[in-house]
Amino acid sequence: MLAQNTRLTPDEYLALEADSSTKHEYFDGSIMAMAGATDAHVTIALNLATELRSHLRNSGCRVYISDMKVRIDDRNRFFYPDLLITCDRRDINTTTYKRFPKLIVEVLSDSTESFDRGQKFRDYQTLASLGRVIN
Repeated sequence: MLAQNTRLTPDEYLALEADSSTKHEYFDGSIMAMAGATDAHVTIALNLATELRSHLRNSGCRVYISDMKVRIDDRNRFFYPDLLITCDRRDINTTTYKRFPKLIVEVLSDSTESFDRGQKFRDYQTLASLGRVIN
């Protein structure tokens, strides 16, 4: 258990996350535990991932679902998007997070919509690797 005011470096966060049974997102030294998803949320994300994976087969791109983190170096953040696609070979070098996503999808829910459309969306927009962003 961490003290409430404990600040972690990205490497400390990654080490903690590797041993944690709960997923946490990382915000410039602070972490926040993530809640579980609903049946509808998981079904939407899985259906979309399945279609995209089929479409991208043999393209060199990879589709990842909710257990893969995206790292945003410019904002010192790690998020667990519902779905991300990377086509960048540099992402092969990191097995627990990706730095160069081409597409990020967040399935909105009542409890996360404000944050997903607000701060998280602004943070995602700093990624130069992203294609056209739709809000």
